[in-house]
Amino acid sequence: MASEEDTDMLSKEERDQRDKEDRERERAEQAALPYKWTQELGEVDITVPVPKGTRGKDLKVVIEKNKLSVALKGQEPILSGELCKEIKVGDSTWTVQDQQVVLIHLEKINQQTWWENVLTHHPKIDTRKIEPANSKLSDLDGETRGMVEKMMFDNQQKQMGKPTSDELKKMEALKKFQAAHPELDFTNAKIS
Repeated sequence: MASEEDTDMLSKEERDQRDKEDRERERAEQAALPYKWTQELGEVDITVPVPKGTRGKDLKVVIEKNKLSVALKGQEPILSGELCKEIKVGDSTWTVQDQQVVLIHLEKINQQTWWENVLTHHPKIDTRKIEPANSKLSDLDGETRGMVEKMMFDNQQKQMGKPTSDELKKMEALKKFQAAHPELDFTNAKIS
């Protein structure tokens, strides 16, 4: 992935082309996984194809706070590893559908973040491109939309280790104050 500075130097057409290539690469990486997955802010749903005729007793499924494993008994796991974020084990479930698909439902502990992947060693998706399926920002009234956009911005900033909008406002106010009062020395000041 290109850095933000690199992206800022590109024309709109070049950015669109890069986004298209990133989406294609992401789609190919996700298609190569031995499962499909979808997510909402509070949950992740995974479908794992298994041989027709598979029943629950034929499977070994392990769902832990930060681990997931699915295997046919006596065989290597179909998927196994560390979850990218922690889950609520008691609210997470699995079942076999039509004796050919394992459905896994995971409840996220942090219900305000998008997952980049299911297992940490699998390819990541760009969570900045996610639009919740059941709502569009344009459907919201102005005040609510502004609040949601601010929350999304702040969440994205936190994930990148950058200051939130409130922190940016405080920093800007401090700069203005310092410019207006050059006689004051802020070198050892602790600002919170």
